[in-house]
Amino acid sequence: MLEGKNVNLRVVEKEDLPMVAEWLNDLDFFGEYNPLMQMSKADLQKDYETSSADEKWFSIEKKDGNKIGNIGHRSVGRTQEIGYAVLPSERKKGYCTEAVKIMVDYLFLSKVWFVFKLIQT
Repeated sequence: MLEGKNVNLRVVEKEDLPMVAEWLNDLDFFGEYNPLMQMSKADLQKDYETSSADEKWFSIEKKDGNKIGNIGHRSVGRTQEIGYAVLPSERKKGYCTEAVKIMVDYLFLSKVWFVFKLIQT
């Protein structure tokens, strides 16, 4: 678990998939400027089982344990892309800003360490 002051990021587990599927199929979850995913639970399960180490999704959880959204990263060439979505009722409270900062720190530290290990070998 990646811990912050107001939110924690926890790797999405198999038991989280029904909630993730519900959010993916909710027009309000991603907002008006993002494409609607419309993904079945079976398709989401398949994606979860076949995802690579270059793509990882985390739940954004408030300190009381309530899940309020998702944030993830994936490799795009030699760069990392971050994507996120938060429940409409939890927007504009700073949770997603903190989640992005945690993710950037995590990626920087983990990717720098990986590059450092490659240089040493």
